[in-house]
Amino acid sequence: MTTQTRKVAIVTGASRGIGAVIARKLAAEGFAVAINYVSSANEASALVVELRQAGHQAIAIKADVASSADVARLFDETEQQLGKVDVLVNNAGILKVLPLAQHSDELFEQTFAINTRGTFNTLREAATRMNDGGRIVNFSSSTVGLNLPGYAVYIASKAAVESLTHVFAKELRGRQITVNAVAPGPVATELFLHGKSEEQIQTFAKMPPLERLGQPEDIASVVSFLVSPAAAWVNGQILRANGGLV
Repeated sequence: MTTQTRKVAIVTGASRGIGAVIARKLAAEGFAVAINYVSSANEASALVVELRQAGHQAIAIKADVASSADVARLFDETEQQLGKVDVLVNNAGILKVLPLAQHSDELFEQTFAINTRGTFNTLREAATRMNDGGRIVNFSSSTVGLNLPGYAVYIASKAAVESLTHVFAKELRGRQITVNAVAPGPVATELFLHGKSEEQIQTFAKMPPLERLGQPEDIASVVSFLVSPAAAWVNGQILRANGGLV
């Protein structure tokens, strides 16, 4: 099936967590979905099987977003198997909570390699490979507005993503491509829950005025809106989805 009959979406880091829920939602909305992963091969394969059994078109592609060669191949394989890309969702990311002074060189570089360079690599590729009228959704974080201790390097990597979002939206003038970012608050995923006590989890849950953690579906719904015709006039924006936390 070609892009003429079905729009094509790449979702990075889509084998589990928020990315997997986004992939499911976009597939249900008629997109052919390329599920990008770097290490979770079994989860990615299982998700592809699940989506295909439900009648959707999906493939899994292993690629490290921090590698420009891998990202070029991600677009190559998507184009060959599904068609030219209409939607790019930059969901892949890592988070290690640690005081700035305790960060190693390696952890600093890894955080920026995946969160910032990974976004840069896919944006640069999308500039020449994406269909006109497409949609790009980057991922920031509401921690950028919270400035919590322990999050300095992570926040810095995501603040850079917000700047890339604002500028890239302007650089694509004339292409009818929108570029926005979602900035979730705490979301109940394995990544967030791992290593936290019940007390810590409840503390985070009580922080927003809506008094709960976000669910992956909450974020997937925002992404779904941003890639839909309903969001055609939303461009260069950071949408904080956090229940009023900040």
